[in-house]
Amino acid sequence: MQILIIPDVHLKPQLFARASAILQEGKADKAVCLMDLPDDWNHEFDLELYEQTFDAAIQFAKDYPETLWCWGNHDLSYVWGMRETGYSWFAQSTVSRKLIQLVDALPDPKQIAYIHRIDDVLFLHGGLTDSFVRDHTDAADHDDIDKVLATINALDCEDMWNDNSPIWFRPQYESAAALYKPGRFLQVTGHTPMEQIDRSGNLLSCDVFSTYRDGSPIGPCAFPVVDTETWIFEQIK
Repeated sequence: MQILIIPDVHLKPQLFARASAILQEGKADKAVCLMDLPDDWNHEFDLELYEQTFDAAIQFAKDYPETLWCWGNHDLSYVWGMRETGYSWFAQSTVSRKLIQLVDALPDPKQIAYIHRIDDVLFLHGGLTDSFVRDHTDAADHDDIDKVLATINALDCEDMWNDNSPIWFRPQYESAAALYKPGRFLQVTGHTPMEQIDRSGNLLSCDVFSTYRDGSPIGPCAFPVVDTETWIFEQIK
């Protein structure tokens, strides 16, 4: 299956218009959004931009009801009331209200989760480590990916709000051996700004729409489309 990845959004509603065009052109079968919908440099008081971004996401969810959504740390910081860099007190009620609307727009609430799996490809915001799996699942279930994902997707803030969790871990800075079953699963992640879309072994890093503090782009502003059977990807500007 050809999957269009919508990387970290961070108040860029135009990403959804471009993603819609790519799907309409038949270049992918469906989309997965790695979220981090709110927050960006110097926009903490721009409620109109927060509204536009979430409205675009909600409309995309309605137009493409098979889309899967992966919780990001910036989204969950509003859900759980956990303050972090970029958190906007001014936009707090707006983000909370719009996230509820986004979930309500999904045909199945399970379409928004920490981790989704299609074939042997895992889609998530950060990265899934072997140690996190061992710490949060029964030893007997370690090799059963369905049980592992079901257990992890049921965790709450107490287990997820730490540097080793699937919403925070940055596998780009660690050995591939730290990841869960690197020989079996490809992990498609955002969260860590990249200068280019990068496939290194079983890790595809996609956060190429993020910017520096002055607003200049870090990456090439391209969408990856990944084949979940071959793990081959192409990028679409």
